[in-house]
Amino acid sequence: MSNDKIVLVTGATGGQGGAVARRLLHDGWAVRALVRDPGRQGAKDLQALGAELVTGDLDDPGSLRAAARGAYGVFSVQPADLADPRPEAEVRQGRNVADAARAAGVAHLVYSSVGAVGRESGVAHFETKAEIEAYIEAIGVPATVLRPVFFMENWTYMVPEADNGERVASIALDADTSLQMIALADIGRIAADAFGKPAEFIGRKIEIAGDELTVRRIAEVFTKVGGVPTRFERQPIEELRAQAEEVADMFGWFDEKGYQADIAALRARYPGLLTLEAWLSDNR
Repeated sequence: MSNDKIVLVTGATGGQGGAVARRLLHDGWAVRALVRDPGRQGAKDLQALGAELVTGDLDDPGSLRAAARGAYGVFSVQPADLADPRPEAEVRQGRNVADAARAAGVAHLVYSSVGAVGRESGVAHFETKAEIEAYIEAIGVPATVLRPVFFMENWTYMVPEADNGERVASIALDADTSLQMIALADIGRIAADAFGKPAEFIGRKIEIAGDELTVRRIAEVFTKVGGVPTRFERQPIEELRAQAEEVADMFGWFDEKGYQADIAALRARYPGLLTLEAWLSDNR
């Protein structure tokens, strides 16, 4: 496919933004990647794939307006550091991107939120996304909201290397708690589909996931794919809270409520959405 319409991608050197930028480039879109440092390797890698690099900062509204000028669409995602949460900064940055999209008259803003929105999670970095969603709606930018669930890529740092012939990981969830997950590549795939079908997607808010497994089953999948016995030990939520309150709130919500994406419907539309087993096989 050839498409000369430009999509500005924020967070282009990060996980979600990078996945969206790569998928758009793969599908033939012109991608304008917002980066703070064009000399960094991640930025150079995107440029080598065909992206146009533009220097900007989510806290600099002027740079965002300049970057969005002439763009057909904008993909908006803001970083969240759970070890050092700054909810007011995330909301400010999300509003800045929405304002820039409106000022530039873009035809389609795709905002990456979270599956917990609207369910009174009490988790600060979930509630910030609800605020940004409300702001986007209030200012009238034509938008699609994607609400991804737990990233499969999180397992890369949550499950340690094998020790004495097995892997033992701590997690603040019951063994029978189900967790919905999605691969970053599939966020990119769905975001690109949204940009390509605006009449179908504008105005929609969609929770997206690719797999759902209990913690017990997740351990079994790690064992099967890696060939190393893997098990999870339940970490007391109080212990986790002493380390990172925001993370504890999130896992407490996972254990009590959890995400509610309609995975069957998503799979009907997107055959090949990665399961955890497939993702692990691809990332061994």
